[in-house]
Formats: sequence, C-alpha cells, structure tokens
Amino acid sequence: MARDEDSVAIAEAWNHGFGFIKTSVVKTAVELEIPDILQNHGAPISLPDLSAAVGCPADRLHRVMRFLAHHGIFKRTSEGGPVCYAQTPISRSLTRDKLGPFVLLQGAVCGPNGCITAETLRTAKRPGVEIAGSDDGLYEDPVFYTKVFRDAMASHARLTTTAVIENYKEGFDGVRSLVDVGGSQGMALGMLVKAFPRIRGICLDLPEVVARASPLEGVEFVGGSMFESVPKADVVMLMFVLHNWSDKECVEILKKCKEAVPAGTGKVIIVDAIVDEDGGDDEFTGARLGLDVTMMAVTFEGKERTYDEWAHILNEAGFRKHVVKNIKALEFVIEAYP
Repeated sequence: MARDEDSVAIAEAWNHGFGFIKTSVVKTAVELEIPDILQNHGAPISLPDLSAAVGCPADRLHRVMRFLAHHGIFKRTSEGGPVCYAQTPISRSLTRDKLGPFVLLQGAVCGPNGCITAETLRTAKRPGVEIAGSDDGLYEDPVFYTKVFRDAMASHARLTTTAVIENYKEGFDGVRSLVDVGGSQGMALGMLVKAFPRIRGICLDLPEVVARASPLEGVEFVGGSMFESVPKADVVMLMFVLHNWSDKECVEILKKCKEAVPAGTGKVIIVDAIVDEDGGDDEFTGARLGLDVTMMAVTFEGKERTYDEWAHILNEAGFRKHVVKNIKALEFVIEAYP
C-alpha cells in the first residue's frame, strides 16, 4: 500500500516524540548485560532462558526485546520453534568491552547532556552537568567518576586506538618516542606501546590524574599542563582533546605541542572527528553530528570541527602542512608537520 506524504511525516514526528525511549531502552539492555549474555551464550537464546539470566519477568522482557528487535539491535528468530533472540552487528558493539560503557554514560548524566535547550542556544550559557540521583558535579561524585565516566572514556579510547593501530600502522614507522597529551591513565598509550614496542611512551596529564595511574610497561607518566609545556618526543598525540576547547585555546595547545617535536622530522597526531558539510557522508556522519551537539551541551566552547576549521587552527599554530588519514572510525587522524 502506498503511503501518503502526510502520514509519513506524522509517523516520523511520532518517532521523534518517542526518540528518547530508544536510548533509554538500549541503556537498560546494556545495564542488564544482554549483549554480553547473548555473546557468551554463542547461539540464539529463548525468552525464558534470557529472563532467568537477567532476572526480569518474561512478559516485560518480551516487550523490551520486541522493541529492540524492531530497531535492529537484536534479531528475533523462531524457525518453527520457540521465539529466540540472537546477536546482530549492532548488539556486538554494545558489549561491556566495546561501546556499552559509553551508552551507560549517556544515561547516567541528565539535564543538558546530549541535548540543547532553548536557553543554551539563546544565551550560550556555560552548561551545568547533573548526575542522575546526585547533587554533586561531574568529577565530585566518586562513584560516577570511577564506575561510569572513566569506563565510558576507556571504552571509547579502546575502540579508537584499535582503529588507529589497525589502519594507521605506517604512521608509527621510525617513531622512537611518543607523548600522549591528556592521556589520562595511559590506556591508549599502553595499547600503542604494546603494538609498537620500539616506542617509548610518555603520558602527560594533570598531576592529580597521573597520580592515580597504575604502572604500565614502556610508559612514563608525567604530571603537568599542556598549556605550559609538553615533553620532547618524536611525535606528540592529542586524542579526543582539542574538541573540548575553543579555537584560541586549541592554538595555544598546538603551539606547545609543536615546540615539543623536532622541526624537520617530528609531527603532531590529532585524533578527533571531522564534520563534513559538503555531502561526503559516511556511516559515522550521524554520530559525529550528534557528538558535536553533545559537546555544545556539556562544554563551554567545545565542538567537532570541519576540515576548514581544523585547517584554520593548524595554520594559526604555525604548522607548515597537515594530512588527513581515514582510520575507518568516528575519528580521523590529522598529521600536522611543524
């Protein structure tokens, strides 16, 4: 039956009205570890077995799984027998060792996170972040910071660093030392040093951050500020750092990074998203645009930049050239040469 344009538009408006439900239900599935249960089961699982595994009544779980199967998160199968649920490529990406923790972060932070209010747009007011069930700030709630925020950032770093290692191997040819600026407790750098053992890793972050880091083979932790100085190395890497800052602050950071690498042979590696406004969409375009709106909601002047915006701040920082590398991920690698 042909669908008239008005009906399609009204249906889409309904979908937007219930749009928050999808994120909420996916978060619930991750909380219940349903993607992990299906992965560990190794085969489609029946509703009664899944109900027993997660400790939820079968009738209520059925409604949740029906919703998620409709949206392609899981696959519903029967094949002449009882209804079962199977993994999909999407649900495999939602396990606790992949993007599951990042999904949990979106549900743990309420208020302006991930959404833009009329007040935010009109006033450009510095956003406030509230923790669900808490009056404390983002870093003042120890449970939130250790169990949710850090896990989410670690899952993001693990996924992107894997893409860097798999799709940007040539970028580390001849590199003997690498500084990870804003490297937190060294997860990404530890993965890089393990993949490329000849590299001596230096993790730079605030003293209170590196003080909590556990020792990592091949990694030296340095407490300091990227606005003041960056340790010398063949390569300086900025992963998910610059999108938190204004253009002016990015230029300041990049100048310090440029000073830290050899003028003739060194480079600065930026791992961040690039927004394409010229119609060059790929499978990550929607996520990049969503991340940009999230940055507008949770930071003062943070943003995901277009290629021209990246070129502007790199030129302002005094780099003579830069090259963009597609690593088949949400982010790109930008090589900047002093």
